[in-house]
Amino acid sequence: MTRKGSPFIFVFFFFAFVLGFYFTFAALQGNYGMFRRVQIDAEIASLTAERDALKAEVGRMANLTRRLSDDFLDLDLLDERAREVLGTVRPDEIVIR
Repeated sequence: MTRKGSPFIFVFFFFAFVLGFYFTFAALQGNYGMFRRVQIDAEIASLTAERDALKAEVGRMANLTRRLSDDFLDLDLLDERAREVLGTVRPDEIVIR
């Protein structure tokens, strides 16, 4: 008992399988697939941490800049920075590195 059109059914199912495999592959590995999404999320987390570290550094530098400004001069900080830049020490100091 053979059916007429059975080769056409085979071809139809073959193309349906290939098309399904293609869409499954694209959903996992494509430009907008799941694996790419995981990579993007990891990159977002990394860049967010880097941004937060840079914000903290900018805050620290803004504080130091304000403390060395004309309006608010911190003499201890000025003395510390001048010694570090010029590499000088007072005769009564002990330097530990």
